[in-house]
Formats: sequence, C-alpha cells, structure tokens
Amino acid sequence: MAGHIKLSELPKGASATVRDYPKSGGSLLRLREMGVLPGTVVTFVRAAPLGDPIEIKVRGYHLTLRKSEADHVVVEPI
Repeated sequence: MAGHIKLSELPKGASATVRDYPKSGGSLLRLREMGVLPGTVVTFVRAAPLGDPIEIKVRGYHLTLRKSEADHVVVEPI
C-alpha cells in the first residue's frame, strides 16, 4: 500500500483515486450511494475551521463527510 493515505490526510486542492473504503457499517452504504467507490477520483475541496467536516468533489458534485468517515477511506494521490 505504498503511497496510499487516508482521505482525511489529503491536502487541500489535491486529487486522489479511491482505493478502499469500509466493508461494513453505515458509512459503507452512504459512501456507495454517493458514488465514492474504488477507482473514483475525488478532490479535497476544504475542511471546516476545526477540521471536521470535510468537503470533497466527487463525480461532479460536492459532498461533505465527517472526518471519522474520511479516516476509513484509503486513497492514492494523483
């Protein structure tokens, strides 16, 4: 998994490809429904002043995630 980081660690404005995400729990269903699937390119837009939540751009729209959810999404920076 060299070069893979958590989505929450992605720098502002950087893009990455989703490589893995939770296999169970409420986050799995929400992420799948919103289009955050392995192979999808996401861009880190911004974080709230205290770092939670974060905003990403995925498939042409903006999505807000809790930092705890983003911590479970593994991405590979582009």
